[in-house]
Amino acid sequence: MRISVIGCGYLGAVHAAAMASLGHEVVGIDVDESKIDALRAGRAPFFEPGLPELLLEAGAAGGLTFSTDIAAVAGARVHFVCVGTPQMKGEFRADLSYVDASVTSLIPYLQPGDVVVGKSTVPVGTAERLAEQLAPTGATLIWNPEFLREGFAVEDTLHPDRFVYGLPTQDGEVTEAGEAAKALLDEVYATPLADDTPLVVTDYATAQLVKVAANSFLATKISFINAMAELCEATGGDVTQLADAIGYDARIGRRFLNAGLGFGGGCLPKDIRAFMARAGELGVDQALTFLREVDSINGRRRERMVELAREVCDGSLVDKRIAVLGATFKPNSDDIRDSPALAVADSLEKNGAHVVVTDPQGIENARRARPNLHYTQDVLEAVRGADVVLLGTEWTEYRDLDPEKLAEVVTGKHMLDGRNALDPARWRAAGWTYRALGRP
Repeated sequence: MRISVIGCGYLGAVHAAAMASLGHEVVGIDVDESKIDALRAGRAPFFEPGLPELLLEAGAAGGLTFSTDIAAVAGARVHFVCVGTPQMKGEFRADLSYVDASVTSLIPYLQPGDVVVGKSTVPVGTAERLAEQLAPTGATLIWNPEFLREGFAVEDTLHPDRFVYGLPTQDGEVTEAGEAAKALLDEVYATPLADDTPLVVTDYATAQLVKVAANSFLATKISFINAMAELCEATGGDVTQLADAIGYDARIGRRFLNAGLGFGGGCLPKDIRAFMARAGELGVDQALTFLREVDSINGRRRERMVELAREVCDGSLVDKRIAVLGATFKPNSDDIRDSPALAVADSLEKNGAHVVVTDPQGIENARRARPNLHYTQDVLEAVRGADVVLLGTEWTEYRDLDPEKLAEVVTGKHMLDGRNALDPARWRAAGWTYRALGRP
């Protein structure tokens, strides 16, 4: 099938390459010429494991092309809208200008029976509005939220844990046009559906709520254990052992109960804020007031880490050399958007410290965002002469560091584990002072 993907950022580039690998003829559209040039050459504009290989393979097979000209979508039967919905400057609301522009640009090329598939994360009510806009063309809108994890996006696209289709309904039943559109999207996803991937067929409103509800639940779980870390610090408890104990409860589970610097990235923070904003517009803001505290707890963890650094530096960060291991918001990514590690590094520098940041993939992005900091790719160079070493992102290479080797080049053997990812006994045995959020 010939399909188009509008927007070739993180979501769109992965989706286009994955769909081409499933045998479809795919054209990816984006207004950014440099991004399109890179994708045409088989280069991913960002770091994502497995994507470069997928781009080269699909490009060589001839099933994947890219263009800055929207007219290239002509003849496609299914059009995926994969553009970003960033947080509006100075507000909690989502900026829908890219989504609106994408749908408007598609309209001249749509034929009756075509399907437009919304994958962007949008406030509930957006799909209904866009469906009305598309109605005169005879095309049908399906809302099909994405659930990608950075670092695992290729796997999550080719082998998702579920599909959600938001279809047009009337009197609680899927319309005839909706059924026809579903059959076409089933054809696109035939390979993963054949692997018994669960499929939830629902209405527009529910489909739009699924992604933000999932992200809000995840953010709440992370902030919950970080709230427990605050209590553990006040009482002498150990939040890691606490998480292990409650994680054995099947109703709770251990995943994402890792106390530390909290969540960041381009999704969770802006999605929960947009969710709160939309709830306010709908007059049900009280239903989501708890998300304000979730957001607040997340921010406090960063502040607490700066305080912890000041404590181990005898009350002053001025002229202290601090090595921060990690700039990205999570490992296996070069994404530094709302990165807790980078926010802490910046705050340390503003408090008078000399901060050196290292990261396997995110240095160039970090340097553009925070040019006031110092950067190096080499870990030993970053920690050389450091008074404090701070783990900000739990990359495997940092978890596997030899504390005895690092002890030979630092000035002060103080390890601050911002992710509770290291073995305290191992570091203490090597003569280090080990501190972590929520641990004695």
